[in-house]
Amino acid sequence: MQPFVSAMTSLRDVLLAAFRSLLRGRSLLRILLAFWTESKPNHDHQDVGQAKVAASPVADFLADAEHLLLAPVEPSRLRDLSRKLKRQFREALRLNPNCMLPSYNSQLPTGLESGQYLALDVGGSTLRVALVELAGRASQGLRTSIVRIDSFKISSDVRSLRGVAFFDWMAERIRETVAEDGEKGHSPDHPLIIGMAWSFPIEQTSSKGGKLCGMGKDFLAAEGLVGQDLGEIINLACRRKGIHVELCAIVNDSSATLLSKAYTNPSTRFGLILGTGVNIAAHLPVSTIDLPKYGDRPSSWHEKASHVIVNTELGMFGKDILPLTRWDKLLKAAHPRPDFQPLEQLVSGLYLGEICRLALLDAITTTGIFGGTVPPSLQKPYSLDTETLSLIEADSSSSLSTSITLFTSRHPSTVTPTTADLAFLRALASYIARRSAAIVAASLFALWELKAEAERELITDASSSPSFAAAAAEAELALSDAKTTVAYNGSVVENYPGYRDHLQSYIDQLVSISQERRSQDQGQDQGTVARGAEGVIALVEARESPLLGAAVALACLD
Repeated sequence: MQPFVSAMTSLRDVLLAAFRSLLRGRSLLRILLAFWTESKPNHDHQDVGQAKVAASPVADFLADAEHLLLAPVEPSRLRDLSRKLKRQFREALRLNPNCMLPSYNSQLPTGLESGQYLALDVGGSTLRVALVELAGRASQGLRTSIVRIDSFKISSDVRSLRGVAFFDWMAERIRETVAEDGEKGHSPDHPLIIGMAWSFPIEQTSSKGGKLCGMGKDFLAAEGLVGQDLGEIINLACRRKGIHVELCAIVNDSSATLLSKAYTNPSTRFGLILGTGVNIAAHLPVSTIDLPKYGDRPSSWHEKASHVIVNTELGMFGKDILPLTRWDKLLKAAHPRPDFQPLEQLVSGLYLGEICRLALLDAITTTGIFGGTVPPSLQKPYSLDTETLSLIEADSSSSLSTSITLFTSRHPSTVTPTTADLAFLRALASYIARRSAAIVAASLFALWELKAEAERELITDASSSPSFAAAAAEAELALSDAKTTVAYNGSVVENYPGYRDHLQSYIDQLVSISQERRSQDQGQDQGTVARGAEGVIALVEARESPLLGAAVALACLD
């Protein structure tokens, strides 16, 4: 009984000290972590005094990491970041030829489109060919479904195929899928119609084509073909395989995400991709984009288009305004294109693990965590992947035994990590993921505000020019919606523990701050305003969006 009473007294004293220290501005996390570390069993038979001395650097490092990563994204500072991003978005809409790219999708689906459509999804690791059924919003049960799907792994050997060889490989996979239903009825005069989600750069020149650009990700398919029409390249490859197809709709993966959810949810105006990379598609008034960025489009397109889906290429933004830690700067210094995608380097799945690896190496060498020994595998850049962090964060057990087993299997070392070591890594990973969610939230909120401002400008312009009447009607409809839906897809936002909830929370905070400032002169209760912020911008999952979005894009052409 005496040890129990002593422990409880000690805990009480620590909590009282923590409370007093809060009044002096110290970190509660630092106090509690120090107590936890000092009071854990001494398996190595170290002197208790030495354990107390060693505890302080670990706690100090973690508290410093929390401050460096999360202080810059506290509500008021996050609002300021969002304003700066919105300024960059507006400038890019007018001037930058590499981002804020208008698609050919000027119409959102009505939800009445129906039929079966063949859709392709060409990603970095997989080619998928699917028959998609669109049943319409009025249907009972499922409104969209994948009737059949074939998946083909894009191995390193396939990525190494040069020029037309890669597209011949694609055409053969399409032929295999189509052959299951028989090719009867398709001819040069009546080709099989296809829609495609293309996860690589393209300078789109029509709804069904565009100039092929360099593909990256070790793909050699663009060799000798850069600048040629992607739609024609694929059509010709299929003809060489004896199948008659016509690629009629090409969409970016973020645009496909928006379209797939807009088909079933008419309030959808944004599509978010957050996995290995990050991107957002936004439905904006045509007038927000300078005319030269539309390229050589027929006058008929401009006559009917009041709004257009814009591929923001979000990862390219954020230069000189993002809050960088010393670990972010190390990542940037070693990056082959350090300023190409500044925002992506802080938020996407490709980089979250690397930021954590760099921070962990720093901690091991300065605090002695993980026995002061760096696992050999962690010396290699990008060896600590985001999936590993995701699995560790999902481990809510007190012993973290599953996390210890996982980490040691992927990163063996002469020193076996302890529960305290994995708890340290888990906390560090959580700060990095939460900062990512906050920056993505600031980006979404900036685009949401930009869209609302553009809609109001369009309505004002309509009062002086009858030619803007149709566009203004669409703008008024958009502003009348009580909420805006953001369709999302991608491994980080879908699977990383707590990420989606953090993202939604940061969005709600930004909306609340905006509403509070607008209502100050009205004397409205601030608690009511805060509650009203929830759901104004709603995140909704869009599973299988590349395939469904490609099918919807195709259906909209009808």
